[in-house]
Amino acid sequence: MKIRAITLLLALASALTAVTSLAQVPPTVAEVATYRGLHAAAHRGDLAAIQRMAASKTALEARDGAGRTPLHVATFARQHKAVQALLQAGANHAALERGRYDAVTIAAVADDEETLRVLLAGGASAKLTTSRYDGTALIAAAHLGHDGVVRQLIEAGAPLDHVNNLHWTAVIEAIVLGDGGARHQATLKALLDAGANTQLADRNGATPLQLARARGYANMVKMLQAAGAR
Repeated sequence: MKIRAITLLLALASALTAVTSLAQVPPTVAEVATYRGLHAAAHRGDLAAIQRMAASKTALEARDGAGRTPLHVATFARQHKAVQALLQAGANHAALERGRYDAVTIAAVADDEETLRVLLAGGASAKLTTSRYDGTALIAAAHLGHDGVVRQLIEAGAPLDHVNNLHWTAVIEAIVLGDGGARHQATLKALLDAGANTQLADRNGATPLQLARARGYANMVKMLQAAGAR
């Protein structure tokens, strides 16, 4: 019965890989064309304009049609200097856009280590619960195998064992939504080295070790066993 449950879970994981990759929605070309004021300056990285307009708290926290603030827009655009300027002006780094993503999670999903570094140095938190999955930036990065981002988030105090509403942790997502390759292995190693719990099971009772075995990820199995997983 447990083998059947794991098989069904892996099928679900394959479907979710495609769905979750579309979870964040950056501004479209058409949306960008409508931007004015601080949103437009943030998108193009116009530091002079940002410094001129950011004195207005209203402008800093203005929202576009998808609930994005200028900080979200600058993060999506990888304008890390604009991100820094907005944070220095007092932008709310914990603000969530309509999809419930904060700037840290946006940068994490984009594998944008430079912007993430700026956000964390500017006071942004790696501990927020975000997204429709009630997850974290760490879980999102682990899912995608963004090992450098994962290491940054761990250093910033991201919760290692947060369980999202799919009943998955960062360790589990690195396995069931990963490809078993070098970056997902590096991601799992970073989590294990930091002390992530290897015994937390999914809602069907499958442990990370069982899930790695079911997927045939031999290197991950060895890593988990070395960390004391059962």
